[in-house]
Amino acid sequence: MSGSVDAFRRLDTEPFGVNPADAASHRAFIEAHNFPFDLLVDEGRLVADAYGAVKPDGSGIQRTVVLVGKDGRVLFRAAGAPLPAEIVAVLEQAEDGA
Repeated sequence: MSGSVDAFRRLDTEPFGVNPADAASHRAFIEAHNFPFDLLVDEGRLVADAYGAVKPDGSGIQRTVVLVGKDGRVLFRAAGAPLPAEIVAVLEQAEDGA
């Protein structure tokens, strides 16, 4: 995973996760899985709602990858776990268009 994170950072992009769990839970999860990025607390699921990551029945969060450009526009959005290369390609295209 750290190779993918390095590819994002080389393109001046900082990855992070967002989840409604509390900060202590996030710290434990990061340590258990050696995540090379931060997890942010989404109190009230406001971020999940804004980016369409709440399951249709409202029962929880559906893993969703969202890439937000420096101008605030959503450049990429996919439910599940898209391949990092797919996301990097979008970043490179955005950088070329800048």
